[in-house]
Amino acid sequence: MKTMHRRTNWIIRALKWAGVMVLSLLVVLFIIRWIGLGINKRIPEGGINASMYVDVNNSKQWINLYGKDRNNPVLLYLHGGPGSATSLFDYAFTRKWSDVFTVVTWDQRGCGKSFDKSRPETITAEIMMSDGKVMTEYIRNLLHVDKITLLGHSWGSYLGANLALEYPQYYDAFIGTGQFIDWAENERRLYEAALEWSKNDPQGCKMVEKWGRSMELGEEDFVLRNSIMDRYGYGMMKDGMDYSLFMTVLCNPYYSIQDMLDSIRYGEDAFTPYGAFLRSEGFEEMSLLGRYDYTVPYYNIDGDMDYQTNFELACEYFSKVNAPEKELLVMKNATHGLLESRSEEFSSLLHRIAP
Repeated sequence: MKTMHRRTNWIIRALKWAGVMVLSLLVVLFIIRWIGLGINKRIPEGGINASMYVDVNNSKQWINLYGKDRNNPVLLYLHGGPGSATSLFDYAFTRKWSDVFTVVTWDQRGCGKSFDKSRPETITAEIMMSDGKVMTEYIRNLLHVDKITLLGHSWGSYLGANLALEYPQYYDAFIGTGQFIDWAENERRLYEAALEWSKNDPQGCKMVEKWGRSMELGEEDFVLRNSIMDRYGYGMMKDGMDYSLFMTVLCNPYYSIQDMLDSIRYGEDAFTPYGAFLRSEGFEEMSLLGRYDYTVPYYNIDGDMDYQTNFELACEYFSKVNAPEKELLVMKNATHGLLESRSEEFSSLLHRIAP
């Protein structure tokens, strides 16, 4: 009985200490978040730091505007996916551009802070192009500028190039990074590369064979294709991040704790309509192949190890582009996640392009 009593007392003491430790950790995290919010919510002197929802084609869509000088040119950042909003952490790298641009970050229809669980979305090429046009017009009117610069990553580069081709009167330049050109050709080249990578790797051969038999656009296929790239050192985040993701999310001035929980809870629901869009003819019809004539300056900042959006295909396309001005800036040994993994280097290259 005494042994049982001592064991019970030890368990009670251990639970008390565990409770104290957890509570102490929560208090520390709360203090860190409070300080971080105070810093990140500041408005630069002479600049802007504002968030709002915009009515876009019967949809509430969230944007943030951040810049150190209201007189700077305006840049609209188009995130990738499609459907992969980056507002949970993208201020960590987009603010590095804010000395030369007023940067507008936009959670596209039905994802990130634009997700509405009560309103199911239908995603088509026509809707996304119209959203881009309406948002562009809104930003121009809001900030009293005639033209803006487009910067798109991955899917955002696909959408951005289409917008620049369709509505050149609204833009003073297009900048693509992780430049996406055409889905079918992109996947063909990735498959050929994967066959070469896996030649002497039996397990890798099985993975490539399984993916090659399907090459569909379901979740399992995406996981498999990305696992293949990770296996051979071409994964999107092979270099990690050059900033702390945990601290960035914790101190995000635009996300409440509830927002963070909702992003985890509803992330799959937000992506579902975009998955259907990826499998649609409309997505393929946005292909850039054969469409080379731009009336705005055309720039690319790409990683030479990018197979998520094939670097060689982007280079071939670039060589055929006709534009008033064009430049290809290559980040050596960089893959698709160059915005997050090499954000300082990317920012320095963007500063070279900035007017």
